[in-house]
Amino acid sequence: MRESRTAQNSLFDVYAPHKFGVFLSNLSRVLDAHPEILPLLEEDFRAENTQVTGRKGLSVESTFRCMLLKQITGDSYERLAFHLADSSSYRAFTRLELECRPGKSALSGNIRRLKPRTLQAVFQRLGLSAFEQGVIKINCLRIDSTVVNSNIASPSDSKLLDDGIRVLSRLIAKSRECTGVKLRLTDYRKRSKSLAARIFYGKKAEKEALYPQLLSLAKQVITQSDKAVEQVQRQCDVPALCQPWIDEVVHYQALLERVIDQTERRVLKGEKVPASQKIVSLFEPHTDIIIKGPREIEYGHKINLATDKNGLITALMIEAGNPTDVERFMPMVDTHQSQYGCVPETTIADGGYASLDNIDKGRAAGIKRVGFHKKRGISVSAMGMKEKTLKKLRDFRAGVEGNISELKRAFGASKALWKGEDGFMSFVWASAISYNLTHLVRLNSS
Repeated sequence: MRESRTAQNSLFDVYAPHKFGVFLSNLSRVLDAHPEILPLLEEDFRAENTQVTGRKGLSVESTFRCMLLKQITGDSYERLAFHLADSSSYRAFTRLELECRPGKSALSGNIRRLKPRTLQAVFQRLGLSAFEQGVIKINCLRIDSTVVNSNIASPSDSKLLDDGIRVLSRLIAKSRECTGVKLRLTDYRKRSKSLAARIFYGKKAEKEALYPQLLSLAKQVITQSDKAVEQVQRQCDVPALCQPWIDEVVHYQALLERVIDQTERRVLKGEKVPASQKIVSLFEPHTDIIIKGPREIEYGHKINLATDKNGLITALMIEAGNPTDVERFMPMVDTHQSQYGCVPETTIADGGYASLDNIDKGRAAGIKRVGFHKKRGISVSAMGMKEKTLKKLRDFRAGVEGNISELKRAFGASKALWKGEDGFMSFVWASAISYNLTHLVRLNSS
């Protein structure tokens, strides 16, 4: 198994006399004060065999620090690889050995080994440590929700059908390369692309006439992929070699069948398909449709979070589906109870969380004052406070909007760029960890 830490060589531990160099130096000291997170990170690398020959890879610590740099700077893997080769400050912070010059593929492969559950555990460990040191104060918390978008194009049924036809046709075309079995392919990709473009740019009457043609092509590709799988299963000499190809075909076939079903229901039959039954991407099928208003729709996952008076994120939850805020108030309270062993004395949340039931449950859990930005027919006395206190708490709650804006703008949480559901969640946790560590450095420096 790879090393956890790379021993520093103090001769080359040089940070530039620039505000960002000073920031990296201070951030490094904050991380050095939390060696307990390294065993958590090691779990994601334990499956590797011990390396006995060849170039030494990134240590677990260097991998984590490279991830932080990427989130804090917003660099691509290519640009990060350049800075790691060029900058003494970057190399000192990431604890790279003299001969180590990781490329973009090595950086991507190592950083993406960090699983969401691991990064969540690191986030919670750092939060608990800050709470024990008195840096995080959860006596008064502000709660709000936002959406982190998936890295997908704006969805349309025609585009999804074309994607399914294109991907399955490409897999069949590559069958000999992947499985050793040559398959005959009727290639519908060019026609599908043309139909999808005409539907996208066409008028309503033209779209209604063209959709059945595109659906017919999609069904023919489904039939063709069924036959392709059967032939590969019969003729493949090494089943273990062919199984990944078969699994990929079956995966995209099932997704395309869902797209065909929702298109027929929505376009041909005029049904209103519930958001929970729709698929908006073949490549990020975990993506939820988040309806925030009559005309505001986002594609990704809702997150609920709480921040304290210093702006530190005390708890974060990545939600499945599109639950209403009012449903998620008590789970946020329970998360604090579980993580810190206590609940806040006062909470102030957006009006979407407001309900008498939440007030009753919050008080039963030990919260003295449960306030909401909008009253929603709830009296101030029912919240356990005076009007003057509520006004102050509303002003305090406004700060969470700035916290969310910074999380998205400065740490990349407006759109999760890593692929897959695990990648999405890892990206969000990486952004939250980077955000909190940056705030801890600012607090230590003030």
